Amino acid sequence: MSRKLIPILIIVAAVAAAAVFYVRHGQQAHYYTGFVEGEERVVRSEVTGRVLEVKFAEGAAVPANAVIAVLDARDIEARIKSKQAELDMVEADIRTQAERVTLIESTWKRDVSANRAALEQARAAAELAERSFTREQGLLKTGASTAQLLDNARSERDQARGALDRARELLARSQAQEGEITVARRQLESLRQKRDLARAQLGELRVTESKYAIHAPAVATVVQTQYVWPGELAQPGSAVLSVLDPKDKYVQIYVPVADVGRLRLGQRVAIELDSRPGHRVPGEVSFLADKANFTPEKIETRSDRMGQVYRAKVRILEEVESFQPGTEGNVYLP
Repeated sequence: MSRKLIPILIIVAAVAAAAVFYVRHGQQAHYYTGFVEGEERVVRSEVTGRVLEVKFAEGAAVPANAVIAVLDARDIEARIKSKQAELDMVEADIRTQAERVTLIESTWKRDVSANRAALEQARAAAELAERSFTREQGLLKTGASTAQLLDNARSERDQARGALDRARELLARSQAQEGEITVARRQLESLRQKRDLARAQLGELRVTESKYAIHAPAVATVVQTQYVWPGELAQPGSAVLSVLDPKDKYVQIYVPVADVGRLRLGQRVAIELDSRPGHRVPGEVSFLADKANFTPEKIETRSDRMGQVYRAKVRILEEVESFQPGTEGNVYLP
């Protein structure tokens, strides 16, 4: 081999090695390894109660909104019964008071109307008696009447005046009874407010009662972990079951600082599991952390900064149920 050919071969080999290095590292820069995970939801008790039944064991499929556990609700049921009895009594008192108000109002209106009519009659009679007395006085002066007739006219006038005063007093007394109506109406309104409060309290108790039957999320799930068993006491906030939505899974990856600019929210990518090589399904970047993980306590060099990574989640869009949590795979960028 000539000496001139050796340098050329060295150059070709170097170029080839550089190409292989570039291809390998370029490919590595375009995919990231991670594990399949799911959005685990912990169903908790909102009230205090003895656990009577847990309806689903670990691994069981749970329909949407299904009752997963039942707590002893006898205490709240007794309180509801007592509050309902209280409400029934208030309702009865309201009916009685409403009838009383109606009776007082109708009686008052009738009495005022009758006394007003009697006053008008008494006023007319008094005016007539006054005119008769005045006429008799004039007739007596002319000799056309007698003192006896004048005395009779005076007596009738005085009686008419007395009757007018009594009619006025009766009308005033009946009109004054309107205050009793006001008091009765206030009592009725007070009872209605008491009823509204009792209804609100009863509604709150029934809402609390509904929490003694603990429901699953509004989507079908699978039980991952059971935290309580029958006979145990659940407290507000106590975990009952953890469930996983089999259709809501993602691959969690960690992206180096140098590559974080390649990802953006909503970006479409491809996912390939180690257990199914060559088979890729679409995914979407649904989360990208705004702070780096694995940050050294003190960053002094560029290599320290390059060692940081950003956590990201890639939502699996197809064949979700075939992806088992814990399975390893790669996320490929376009």
